[in-house]
Amino acid sequence: MKVIVDTDRCELHGECTIAAPDVFEIEDDKEWVTVLDAQPGEDRRKAVEEAAMMCPVAAIRIED
Repeated sequence: MKVIVDTDRCELHGECTIAAPDVFEIEDDKEWVTVLDAQPGEDRRKAVEEAAMMCPVAAIRIED
């Protein structure tokens, strides 16, 4: 699984950091969410899918 954040769409709502804090982070000097682990293990799939669904601007994409 590969996690991609569309930096043009991301508005830093931060819902993803709640759902998967070990995968996403908001950094003070960035205008979009940082992906800490772009290829998390399958054990993190549910949390990453939840993060993608929670994103109000649909900025998170998961590729298999």
